[in-house]
Amino acid sequence: MRMTKAKDKREHTQMLVDTLGLQEILSSGRPTAVKIGTEARARVQKGKRVFWNIGKIQAYLDAISE
Repeated sequence: MRMTKAKDKREHTQMLVDTLGLQEILSSGRPTAVKIGTEARARVQKGKRVFWNIGKIQAYLDAISE
């Protein structure tokens, strides 16, 4: 059974991704992805691993878009 787009989007925004995943989602390079993630206060660190909260990034991008 295929998930609907709304459900895909909802699950996607509740994800944590690593920096490479964030770069892919944003279609950007590492410096830009890290800058956006940091400005969105979406950085999650566990030990040496760094993850990004996609929900916070999406909310940040929605807030700054025109």
